[in-house]
Amino acid sequence: QVQLVESGGGVVQAGASLRLSCAPSEGSLRSYIMGWFRQTPGGERKFVASISRVAGSTSHANSVRGRFTISRDNAKDELSLQMNHLTPDDTAVYFCAASGRSGITLTNPADYNYWGQGTRVTVSS
Repeated sequence: QVQLVESGGGVVQAGASLRLSCAPSEGSLRSYIMGWFRQTPGGERKFVASISRVAGSTSHANSVRGRFTISRDNAKDELSLQMNHLTPDDTAVYFCAASGRSGITLTNPADYNYWGQGTRVTVSS
């Protein structure tokens, strides 16, 4: 079991960058496939990016590919999401998630067992 805590959200202007982090307050991330998802008010939780257990493989949603990069540091037991060239459409609450399922990367939120509380990102035009 793992408890996740996100940080790094904030209010920025379009074109700016932010780096989100996710660390465990209990347990460890190392044995899990990790992912980032985002959700807007009244909307579904949508896939942003996922990374394999040993950080050899990543997957990014089409909407963020080339702008966002997921990474993990298993030595520090930390997950990150580097977000560049932000646009107002990126405004959402961002969640990190951990999955104990088999596989390389996972894009379906139903495949994730553990979720953080979320960190809000607001991008103004």
